[in-house]
Amino acid sequence: MGVVLSLEDGKRQLASIGPLMTLTKADMGRVNELILSKAGSDVELIPEVANHLVSSGGKRLRPMITLAAAKMFGYEGDSDVKLATSVEFMHTATLLHDDVVDESDLRRGRATARMIWGNQASVLVGDFLLGQAFRMMVEVGSLDALDVLSAAATIIAEGEVMQLAAAQNLETTEDEYLAVIRAKTAALFSAAAEVGPIIAGASKAERAALRSFGTNLGLAFQLVDDALDYGGSAQDLGKNTGDDFREGKVTLPVLLSYRRGTSEERAFWKNAIENGVTDDSELEKAIGLMTRYGAIGDTVQRASHFGEIARDALAPMGDTEQKSALIEVIDFCISRVN
Repeated sequence: MGVVLSLEDGKRQLASIGPLMTLTKADMGRVNELILSKAGSDVELIPEVANHLVSSGGKRLRPMITLAAAKMFGYEGDSDVKLATSVEFMHTATLLHDDVVDESDLRRGRATARMIWGNQASVLVGDFLLGQAFRMMVEVGSLDALDVLSAAATIIAEGEVMQLAAAQNLETTEDEYLAVIRAKTAALFSAAAEVGPIIAGASKAERAALRSFGTNLGLAFQLVDDALDYGGSAQDLGKNTGDDFREGKVTLPVLLSYRRGTSEERAFWKNAIENGVTDDSELEKAIGLMTRYGAIGDTVQRASHFGEIARDALAPMGDTEQKSALIEVIDFCISRVN
């Protein structure tokens, strides 16, 4: 059972990351080469595990944002490629760690690294990639960029711990949940967007604008993912549809449905989320309740709200191809629910 949500603006429905991919194609080729180089090690297991995830077909949206944000302010060196690779390694490391914490079996339709090599290898290779990311940041030589990315690494870890503390807690407030995804997801989008203007020598106001763009894009991206888990496809998500439910994750559609439901329906959610009763029939019932109370649609509306903040953050910037491409990324993120 799925939920189809449409946007009124037909143009937005056709949004894609195509323009961003075109603008960053040459530099992303260099990023991919650097990824393969830096994922290498004499310890045979490290490149095996790293390449399994690196080659799994992700969009590499975050490093493309770094490259576009740098070029948007006229950057012409090679530090953007190193920072973009650092961003991708940070993201890959968090995926390796997340799959262990969440006990996930599949990612992007393939067995997770932990299912093939075990939890220990996944965690340790994630740590190796983080180490390589920080080595590249040091090579760039920008203390401001290092500060932004290292702060993001700390915030992401805090977000993971916050999520553990909120796990299976249906009394989590919407504000508390937003704080989790602001740390866990939006922090890296924010850093990815800000380091571009940093190395381009942009002003504090320009840095702040790209930081705001990244933060709000990240919030929108995660909220749409939350909605897609109950109405999307494995291809859109990079994981199995319904995984959040089966893992007992408290996401915004669950929180809204729980708060809006009857006492009997809240008992259903408690049994599902807290006691782990999450088979296919329970998932179908969960989606039915979300549909009844408009929880998925409201989650997407909140995502659209953050998307508009991201759009407004870029509004004062000069008109460039990169700005247009980044704005279309916002529309793409929201329109994934169509």
